[in-house]
Amino acid sequence: MINKSFKDYKLGNDILKAVDMLNFKSPTKVQSEVIPFALEEKDIVVKSQTGSGKTAAFAIPVCQMVDWEENKPQALVITPTRELAIQVGEDFFNIGRFKRIKTCPLYGKSPYRRQERELRQKAHVVVGTPGRVIDHIERGTFDTSQIKYFVIDEADEMLNMGFLEQVETIISSLPKDRVTMLFSATMPSDIQRLCDKYIKEPVYVEIESKGKAADRIVQERYSVCQDDKMELLRDITIVENPDSCIIFCNTKQKVDEVCRGLSRLDYTCDKIHGGMQQSDRLKVMNNFRQGRFRYLVATDVAARGIDIDNITHVINYDIPQDRENYVHRIGRTARAGKTGRAITFVSRGENGFLNDIHEYIDKEIVLKEAPQKEIVESLKQEFEEKISKRPQIKEEKGAKLSREIMKLHINAGKKTKMRPVDIVGTLCSIEGMTAEDIGIINVLDISTFVEILNNKGEMVFEKLQSKPIKGRLRRVSKADDDAKEYFKI
Repeated sequence: MINKSFKDYKLGNDILKAVDMLNFKSPTKVQSEVIPFALEEKDIVVKSQTGSGKTAAFAIPVCQMVDWEENKPQALVITPTRELAIQVGEDFFNIGRFKRIKTCPLYGKSPYRRQERELRQKAHVVVGTPGRVIDHIERGTFDTSQIKYFVIDEADEMLNMGFLEQVETIISSLPKDRVTMLFSATMPSDIQRLCDKYIKEPVYVEIESKGKAADRIVQERYSVCQDDKMELLRDITIVENPDSCIIFCNTKQKVDEVCRGLSRLDYTCDKIHGGMQQSDRLKVMNNFRQGRFRYLVATDVAARGIDIDNITHVINYDIPQDRENYVHRIGRTARAGKTGRAITFVSRGENGFLNDIHEYIDKEIVLKEAPQKEIVESLKQEFEEKISKRPQIKEEKGAKLSREIMKLHINAGKKTKMRPVDIVGTLCSIEGMTAEDIGIINVLDISTFVEILNNKGEMVFEKLQSKPIKGRLRRVSKADDDAKEYFKI
C-alpha cells in the first residue's frame, strides 16, 4: 500500500518540515516501498529507474536515523560520478537542513585538504566516488568505524565504469554491523553476486521496468550523413521548438564543435564534458537546471542520474555505442511521470549500434523523414520568437528552505581558538533564541559561518553587532553566495 503522506512514517518534525518545504507532495512508489524498511534498519536491494525519486527514498530515512551528537560519519553513500555525488549530497543537505545534518563530499578534482578538514569536523553523512573515498580511507583521514548506513547508488553504472573492485575494497573497511542499501536500474549477474556476498537477507524491491518508463517517451530516428548533421539539427530544433533540450555527443571534441555551431546560430546553449574543470561543469549544470539556457550539449557525463526537471527533448547527435547508454540518455526526459521526446541521428555504418539498441529496448525506433524546407520555414518565426525571449529562471532546489535561513559570517576562527560551543553559547544567550534556531556551524582558520533558522536571522545579526563572542566584539556580516560552499557541496 502506497502511503499518501510522509506524515504516515515515523519521521521527526525537522525532517517533515524540510520535506514539506522541498515540495514533496506525497511519496513516490519507490519511496513508499523503501522508507518503511529502511526505518526498520533492514538491508534493501532496489531495482528502479532513475527519475523515480530513489535518492529521497534513502536520504529521508538516513537523515532520520543518524545521531546528531555523534561526531564521526555514520552514513556513507557512493556514486559512480562526481556530478551525481554532488547532487545526492545536496539532497541530503536539504532534507537534513533543520536537523543540522552535515554532509561531506568526497570526489576527485576537488581540493583534498578541504575534504580532509571537513572530515575532521562533525560530519554525519559522507557522499563520494569510490576512488576518492578509498584515498581518504587509506590515508587515515576518513574514519569508517561508526558507519551504520551504507548506500550503493547506481550500482550497474559502477559495474560499467569498472568500480566494482573498489566498491568491495570500501565494503571491507566498514563495520559488519550496518544497514546496506543498493540501488540499480538493472540487475546484471555481477551486481547480484555483490548482493549475495555482502548484503544480509535483503528486502528486494522492484519498481518499474525500462519498458514502462520508455512508454512515456516518443522515440524517433533520422538517417543522415555525418556532414549533414548540423543542418538537420537546426531544422529539427526549429520544428520541435523545445523548451529544454540535451544534445548528446560521443566525444568532447564533438561537443565543442556542436556547441560552437549552435552559438553561431544564436541558440542559448552551453556544454559539459569530462575535459572541463569540475567547477565549470558544476556551474553549467546549475545554470541549465535553473533554465538560463535551453540547449545543453553533453557527453555521457550528463546521461546518468542527473536530476533536472522538465527536459522536453533529448537529441542523440551521435548514436550511443553502448545500448544501455541509450536508455540512460533518453531517461533525462519524461521524468517524474511526465512525457518527453527522444530523437536519434543514425549515420552510415551505425546500423549495428541501432540494432543493438532495438534488441535492448525490445522495439524499433520509428524512422522519420527529414523535415521539408517549407515546413521549417513556416515554423521559423515561432522558433525565433521563443529563442529571443529571456528564459524564465527556475528556483533552485531548496530555495524555499533558504528563505527562512540566514547565513552569517563571523570574523574569527580556529586561529583565535573559536569553537562551535562558543558560537552556540553566545547565540543561546540572545533573548528569543534556542539551540533549535541554530543551523550548521563551520569553523575555519580565520572565519566562522553559521546558519540562523526560523526567520530569526535579522534579529540575531543586529544583536551580534554589539554582543561579544568569546569575550570580544567580532565583525559579523551576512554571508554572500560564495559562502554557501561552506554549508553544502
